[in-house]
Amino acid sequence: MDYTSYFWQGQLTRLRPLRADDAEAVYQARFDSPARQLLQLGVELPGDIEAMRDWVSERAGGRDTNGLILFAIENLAGEYVGGLSYHSRDRKNGNFSFGVVVVRAHQRRGYAQDATRLLLRYGFLERRYHKCNSACLASNTASAQLHRSLGFVEEGVQRQNVYYNGRYHDELLFGLTRDEFDANDAPFRPEWIG
Repeated sequence: MDYTSYFWQGQLTRLRPLRADDAEAVYQARFDSPARQLLQLGVELPGDIEAMRDWVSERAGGRDTNGLILFAIENLAGEYVGGLSYHSRDRKNGNFSFGVVVVRAHQRRGYAQDATRLLLRYGFLERRYHKCNSACLASNTASAQLHRSLGFVEEGVQRQNVYYNGRYHDELLFGLTRDEFDANDAPFRPEWIG
């Protein structure tokens, strides 16, 4: 199938709804405790695959679950490489946010940037949001670099805001307006989008 003019496909990735059969990959990602801590999830209690299947099934199919929509990230070969969330949507003030994770075996290939760019296009170009707000731990250099590469501006630091591994960690606050996004996205935007 030719996806070259498909909104949800970038240069490296394709977004799709989370599916029930993604439960195993999502479950396996829970075993990367350092990555989970950087995502501000902390050390999670042990779980089992059945509970994960239930959790994924409740959120599968692109359902809006209490303001949260989850996407699976696939590379162009159709492999599951991570997940993306679309959340904190505030229509009154025109703001939204996202979360992205790429499983360790697929990191450092540009998947997070490509997939996040697709979601930002949706938020700005289709849903008429004005600004995307985001945050990451100051020690999460890969996430801070991702934000900057997408045109986000560092707006501040919440000092000692997240606790794990026996101490508090600073959190960086980022913001991206529609105008900033347009300027950054122009070289990547397909001609048919305009």
